[in-house]
Amino acid sequence: MANQNQPSGLAPVRYRNGSPWNGAVNFYSIAAADTNAYWIGDPVSTLVSTAGTPGGDSFGIPNVTLWAGATVPVRGVIVAIGTNPQGGPFINPNNLTQIYRPSGAAAVPYYVAVVDDPEVLFEIQEAGVHAVLTAASISRNVSLNTGTRSGTLPLSPTYLDNNTVSTTATLQLKIQAAIQRADNTPFTQYQKWLVSINNHEFSAGTASL
Repeated sequence: MANQNQPSGLAPVRYRNGSPWNGAVNFYSIAAADTNAYWIGDPVSTLVSTAGTPGGDSFGIPNVTLWAGATVPVRGVIVAIGTNPQGGPFINPNNLTQIYRPSGAAAVPYYVAVVDDPEVLFEIQEAGVHAVLTAASISRNVSLNTGTRSGTLPLSPTYLDNNTVSTTATLQLKIQAAIQRADNTPFTQYQKWLVSINNHEFSAGTASL
């Protein structure tokens, strides 16, 4: 069966030791002035304080911004989005069907639940362009691509960029294994991979052999 082309960002699966992901998250703020769209499965990085840009909100919750840049470390992955600074329910009370953060400056900060444990492994789809990755790519490093955002779908278009496989320590992901499931045929177009975040803000990236 052909693999479906349906990128949905990074989805937490389990811990490196084999235990299932237990739902643990930490809460972060997206500044009202941020103009990025944020969807479930998006990778984010912390917004470090600079002149005129605070590193956190008025409650002392750290800010994050959409990950961007080939060598930028990742803090974690969004699994829920809302407007309650105390965390959940992850909704917009003015639009109960909206489980994403629209593009453009917002009237209020949004808040996101982020899987930021560097020991969590994620599922992600490989891009449909460039050469399909083979078993030779397992244990190699690879970069993310945040994809093209259109419409109001709540799932991230982020995918594994199969044109970037290398040994470089600053690449965001490390390929762990092909997803073993009936709807995923390894080593064919649009395949799904199990990956770890290699270049993580809580741990230094490592080069692959």
